[in-house]
Amino acid sequence: MTNTAKIGVINISDRASKGIYEDIPGKACAALIDEWLITPHEIEYAVIPDEQSEIEETLKRLADQENCSLIVTTGGTGPAKRDVTPKATEAVCEKMLPGFGEQMRQASLQYVPTAILSRQTAGIRGASLIVNLPGKPKAIRENLEAIFPAIPYCIDLIGGAYLETDATKMTVFRPKSSTESSKS
Repeated sequence: MTNTAKIGVINISDRASKGIYEDIPGKACAALIDEWLITPHEIEYAVIPDEQSEIEETLKRLADQENCSLIVTTGGTGPAKRDVTPKATEAVCEKMLPGFGEQMRQASLQYVPTAILSRQTAGIRGASLIVNLPGKPKAIRENLEAIFPAIPYCIDLIGGAYLETDATKMTVFRPKSSTESSKS
């Protein structure tokens, strides 16, 4: 029997959480994950305001209770006063993975010089990888394309679900020695 992987998607936006405008970034992120993954999966979805305590509570719930192997956030990664997503992520993670943020900024710098203002990061909580993405659909795609090749193997290493992608849409990297042993 195949287990269903759980993926958390959280759009962090004061205005979207109040219904002032449509949640386009979160939906774009979920659609991209659905496009790439061939592993049976379900998406645990939330739209919440830029409130650190609420972000932390949602990240903890998705990691600890919903057992999401991957949790991606959209929004709240800039330098503005209300942008607290990275701080909330750091508060709930046991280990930080700064290479993800470095790679995302590098990818974004190909398109906009303001990418250096981004505070995107990633970290581990239990068997969950938490990744902070920007809040614009175009930037979400550009950033996920840059880092997704490493995400499934990272999740393998922390004991999360085995994620497979449609190789015609997204090629991931796993060392040859880990590919077969991780499937069992």
